[in-house]
Amino acid sequence: MPLAELLMAAMWICLTAYALFGGADFGGGFWDLIAGRAERGRPQRNLIEHSIGPIWEANHVWLIFVIILTWTVVPPVFAAVSSTLYIPLTLVALGIIARGSAFAFRKVSQELWQQRLFGGAFALSSVLTPFFLGTVGGSIASRRVPPGIAAGDPITSWVNPTSLTSGILAVATTAYLAAVYLTHDARREGNPGLADAFRRRALAAGTAAGGLAVLELFVLAIDAPQLFQELVTLPALPLAALSVLAGIASLMLMVRRHFVAVRVTAALAVTTLLWSWGAAQYPYVLPGLELSEASATESVLIANSVAVLLAGILVVPSLWWLYAIFQRDQFSDKTRGQAR
Repeated sequence: MPLAELLMAAMWICLTAYALFGGADFGGGFWDLIAGRAERGRPQRNLIEHSIGPIWEANHVWLIFVIILTWTVVPPVFAAVSSTLYIPLTLVALGIIARGSAFAFRKVSQELWQQRLFGGAFALSSVLTPFFLGTVGGSIASRRVPPGIAAGDPITSWVNPTSLTSGILAVATTAYLAAVYLTHDARREGNPGLADAFRRRALAAGTAAGGLAVLELFVLAIDAPQLFQELVTLPALPLAALSVLAGIASLMLMVRRHFVAVRVTAALAVTTLLWSWGAAQYPYVLPGLELSEASATESVLIANSVAVLLAGILVVPSLWWLYAIFQRDQFSDKTRGQAR
């Protein structure tokens, strides 16, 4: 397999990791937004803050990898996307900055009005950021970003039925992932009432995401028929079908309270959905532009391959260790609490 394909596969893996881990963090902000007033929503917000606090910033490393690999492996794609979709991409950047700042400031704020102000900014940006990310994905998938600097319309490229539906689906998906993860976190902390509350939210969000996915297919059939045709034929069809089956299995497992297994099936549903899009679009990266035509020179691809290999050796074990330490610390805190 040529280096360009391998590097794009690595980029897609990073995109998938960001959707699963960073997406769940954004979803936590969604539940923070609708948790209720100060006293009523405090237990939910405490769990959300405790669950994402040590890892939320580290998860953005996956997005950094996606940006760098797109920039260096397929420069024409980076140029076309960043110049045509500069409005939603700017809003994404502002949302990430506002979300991180507000999350940090809320933790150290003493006054109630400050906590509400920064909490509102954190929650609202957690919803808007995945929405605009979804519109970007919908724009690229529906072939509304042509090759060339600012060759596409800066408004209609992302304000269209496919992009807007994709943005809403992205918000629903992040909310679902967060609820699935938080359900198990609440049970592990010995709070069955909170676990049951997030279980109900996971069922509601999963059902909504499934309904939106079906709606998205109808929208694609009308607004982006080429993409719809590619999704319902080989090689994308098996992945799309697996996404549907994994989504149904996730709801069944959540109903039966298998909170660990549902994490796997929920992640599988999101992963196969993303990869079905990649399979549908391959070998084209933009309308009329194949990967072989858009890829960088061989020397640049070799340098990128070495960098990706080194990054994988350094970053993946480090993040795995971070997650393991975090889970171990949670278990230790619970054990000490029971001992007292």
